[in-house]
Amino acid sequence: MSARRNISLFRILAGLATVAILAAADLSIGDMHFSIFHPGDTGAAVLLRLRIPRIITAILAGASLALSGLQMQSVFRNPLTDPHIMGISSGASLGAATAIIASAGAAAAVAAASTVIAALVGAAASAAIVIGVSRKVSSSSTLLIFGVMLGFIFSAATSVLAFSASEHSLKLFYNWSSGSFSANTYTGAACMGAALLIGVLTASWNARGLDIILFGDEYAMLCGADARRIRAFAMVSCCLMTGMATAFCGPLGFVGIVSPHIARWVIGSSVHRRIIPASMITGIAISLCADIIT
Repeated sequence: MSARRNISLFRILAGLATVAILAAADLSIGDMHFSIFHPGDTGAAVLLRLRIPRIITAILAGASLALSGLQMQSVFRNPLTDPHIMGISSGASLGAATAIIASAGAAAAVAAASTVIAALVGAAASAAIVIGVSRKVSSSSTLLIFGVMLGFIFSAATSVLAFSASEHSLKLFYNWSSGSFSANTYTGAACMGAALLIGVLTASWNARGLDIILFGDEYAMLCGADARRIRAFAMVSCCLMTGMATAFCGPLGFVGIVSPHIARWVIGSSVHRRIIPASMITGIAISLCADIIT
């Protein structure tokens, strides 16, 4: 048991080292070439105003989406589940799109705040619908199909909003909907960091319950655990992190669904106290790789 823990710890440390290397590479790559150790005045301005906020945003978004995907796969006991597929991201996108189009002529601070709030409301509404249906439907496949359907409904509503928007609002919306780590600021990154911190604390506190619920609600009841409370805490955590990531980065897929699977394969365990940090590290690495490529 001790040897397995040591191996898991070594792999997590190796993952952190990989993330550090990717972050350094991301800092060094761009249209302007300079040394990150001796950047000069212009290079320092580029680092502080553009690259560092972008990399921090990529790190926070990758960790948030990976942790959200892990929790959703656990509570719904379905390996294909993540915030994007289950409609959580689409609900957040609909809320954010509504705010972006409605506040196109407003001050920047008002527009940014309304976008964040609307994205959180959209994610919470979508999650509430999914949780309500999950209480009535026992089949995970049926629930997955419902989540996909819900995502398409929200996407269709977003398209209707975009069709009726003005030219200026439509440009703002499409810039946001393309998904990017580049448009964020230190203030936005701080909001994302606060949401991630709450999500990590909630998931860590709920880790034992997530282990139990993997075996089903009946097994959880026999163990004296409240499956509804476990699921509710997980979904609140997912909504907060997904809503923040979507509000500041736009709709992002892939990270939430694939990161937990890679983490389980690398760590060789499904125990959440080990998989939670491994999934977050994996999500960060994927996000940084995507940012380097773009």
